Amino acid sequence: MFKKRILLFALALAGAGAALQLTRGTANEAPINPPPYEPARRDKDGLIAAAGLIEAAAENTLLGSPTSGTVAKVHVKVWDKVKAGDPILSLDDRDLRAQHAVQQAAVSAAEATAERAEDAARRWTGIKDSGAVSAAELLSYQMAAKEAKAKLALAKAQLDQTAVLLDRLVLRSPIDATVLQVGVRVGEFVAAGAKAPVVLGDIATLQIRCDVDEQLATRMRDGLPAKGFLKGESTLAGGKDRSIALKFVRIEPFVIPKTSLTGASVERVDTRVLQVIYRFERPPGRALFVGQQMDVYIDASQNAPWNLPASRSRPAACRSGSASRVAPMSARPA
Repeated sequence: MFKKRILLFALALAGAGAALQLTRGTANEAPINPPPYEPARRDKDGLIAAAGLIEAAAENTLLGSPTSGTVAKVHVKVWDKVKAGDPILSLDDRDLRAQHAVQQAAVSAAEATAERAEDAARRWTGIKDSGAVSAAELLSYQMAAKEAKAKLALAKAQLDQTAVLLDRLVLRSPIDATVLQVGVRVGEFVAAGAKAPVVLGDIATLQIRCDVDEQLATRMRDGLPAKGFLKGESTLAGGKDRSIALKFVRIEPFVIPKTSLTGASVERVDTRVLQVIYRFERPPGRALFVGQQMDVYIDASQNAPWNLPASRSRPAACRSGSASRVAPMSARPA
């Protein structure tokens, strides 16, 4: 019994020593500094909170390839400004160029054949009245000339088709834009319809695509004012408000499954959202980039039926219905 008491006392002393050592270690830790930016928060009731993603004003253009092939040359780099029609990528065209040369030779041969057939038909047509040629032979010469002209037209059409295919191997910018991303290098293979190797966008003016939860979608109206904050900040510590004024553009009237903004392009969550587009000017002295996330607050507090007094917001039918239900209660005998 005495040994058990000694053992328990020793264990208690060991636990007390460990606790003391642990408190000494935590006491020496440096205090955690407060964040440099205060998180964005609502400044009044009636606001709709939404997550937004910055994109180019005309939306980001994902340049795709109409055909598969190996990249022979990359004509641009990130931040280059391009005009509509400027070349972006060139794919390997050696096989089509060889085919083009063969077809050019075929066109030359068809032209010579057509000239010879037309000359023969013209000469025999000129002596048809002399009786030196029969009507059947004359028709044969004329049909041979017509066939030669058709073969020449076919050869030229095939040559033009190959020229179009050669031109399609040069991917060109469809708009005046800035190159935002180049995801391909010389020698890499580009598959038709696969992930876009180049992203273009006009970033002189930016816009933000806001995801409004479907439970709040009925509160959205055209022209509602809004303001946005870069992710995680509303004011600089000890500084001024850093909100960005947003100008309403449009509501896209199609509720879609929400894409989780974690970087995975195929990740989905069990929520549907209404997308609302706002535009804004670049604030001076602040760096904004396409693809940044923003916290957006849409002001739906004015002239909204859910914010009006009950006597004004409740429909007349509901008020009359409530009165009809209450009247019998008040008419009951005490």
